[in-house]
Amino acid sequence: MKNNVLVLGGTCYCTVVYLDELPEPKTQSIRSIGAHVTLGQMGTGKSLNLKHLGFNTTLQAYIGNDEYGKRIIDFFSDKNINFSYDYDSAGTENHINIMDSHGERISITTCKTSFEPVINYEKMENLIKNSDYIALNIYNYNRHLIPLIKKYTKEIWCDLGDYEPDNKYFDDFANAADYITMSSIYLKDYKSVMKRFLDAGKKMVVCTHGNKGATHLTKEGKYIDTPIIDDYKLVDANGAGDSFFSALMYAYSQGFSMEKSMKVATIVAGLCISSNELCHPELSIDLVKKEYKRIYNEDL
Repeated sequence: MKNNVLVLGGTCYCTVVYLDELPEPKTQSIRSIGAHVTLGQMGTGKSLNLKHLGFNTTLQAYIGNDEYGKRIIDFFSDKNINFSYDYDSAGTENHINIMDSHGERISITTCKTSFEPVINYEKMENLIKNSDYIALNIYNYNRHLIPLIKKYTKEIWCDLGDYEPDNKYFDDFANAADYITMSSIYLKDYKSVMKRFLDAGKKMVVCTHGNKGATHLTKEGKYIDTPIIDDYKLVDANGAGDSFFSALMYAYSQGFSMEKSMKVATIVAGLCISSNELCHPELSIDLVKKEYKRIYNEDL
């Protein structure tokens, strides 16, 4: 069974602050309704969810040779995730995320990973060569790894995040990807963007709409909407996209239909937002099967 997944980039140390409402742009003192320290970034969220869904998971990311970096190393060691890190002279990326009760967020970066860190190509090539699945996140340095991925004819799964069609930053990732997920937040006409990707030969195109669910475009040109599951009450929306993406990859590995895969992804994302972590702490294949039966009244 093909079970080795490589998640390329990234991780950070993150302080999450919860408010009823996001603050107005004025001088003020605010009392939070809660706060905690955790890890963030697309690579963290995907690797955690993929590990819980049964994959042998490797995360490659850059950290600083500092106290925050040591904490991240210990975190992934505790989670039994293969953490292949390289040191970045800029230090470990740090975020402060301010979350409101509606799932909206302000993210403040207090230390940023280098835009062009030093890449160990020999190490990267070995990681890519020995992987069955590649999750390529949209960090700038990852664009330099695309030729290596293509060299070994590995298919690329890419979460384009808050994709902007007119922003050339995304082009290398969008052009290289075989399987695409993206958010509709900056898309005036998400259906035309999805059609363009499908016409370009993409094997899967999915667009997420936050609390309005998600859409996939079939090879026959039909747009299929999957609503959210109201049973899952919002605690923290961080990680919803990464959990959705990871569940789609899991469902694909099981040979599920797209309709079933979208339902599985909706369940895993729903479980994620009902916790204050990037991955529901009790997520497992058995839990997904149980939830699928409960919600859709059929076996997975």
